[in-house]
Amino acid sequence: LGRDFTAAEDHAGAARVVFAAGDVKALGADGQSRPLAKGAEVASGETIDTGNGRAQVHFPDGAQVSLQPQTQFRIDDYRFSGNADGSEKGFFSLLKGGLRTVTGLIGKRGDQDSYKIGTSTATIGIRGSSGDTVACATDCGSLKPGTYHTTYTGSYIMQNQGGNQLIGEGQF
Repeated sequence: LGRDFTAAEDHAGAARVVFAAGDVKALGADGQSRPLAKGAEVASGETIDTGNGRAQVHFPDGAQVSLQPQTQFRIDDYRFSGNADGSEKGFFSLLKGGLRTVTGLIGKRGDQDSYKIGTSTATIGIRGSSGDTVACATDCGSLKPGTYHTTYTGSYIMQNQGGNQLIGEGQF
């Protein structure tokens, strides 16, 4: 995992856009919208909306997130000082659409409860290093509404009011 942030830039934004195609925007908590292009920074509290486009963002801890078209992904609370010192966290919301993620240092060295992706139907906690997550609010082709996750390496845990489900390598 390559770092896209220098030490001086680590606190400037939560993530940096390394790829954007189409009408990709950042939506602030205040409702303001701004276009995102390669090199743009995205702050905690902002939502990335890919519209008909795609985007990939990298985080200072080395995490990578690739966003599919028609995706809204919010960075709820991201903190990383450069070390796994107990204060780091990566809390995100997949409001709709799909993403692929590769874990950075927060998920690999930090407390396993420091990294979570929330959806409308479940919360996904990190127990591994890469996987795909899709949140369908309406029909998504062959998938019914719900949250779906595939783990490529390591494992993830999906939680909701019905309980917990560990999703290991190669499982969907």
